[in-house]
Amino acid sequence: MDAGELARSEFPSQSDAESWIGETWRELSGSGVDQVTLLEAGREVYGPMSLHPAD
Repeated sequence: MDAGELARSEFPSQSDAESWIGETWRELSGSGVDQVTLLEAGREVYGPMSLHPAD
């Protein structure tokens, strides 16, 4: 799956989306994704959230 496909991932709940991000952030970062934003029905729930370690 490439970064474009990952960008369109959909989940049945916010909890599922957050779990998925927690499980795949390294793969996302390795695919060139710098940050993520959680949307619900086109509305920003939170983000952008960096995938880089905090300094």
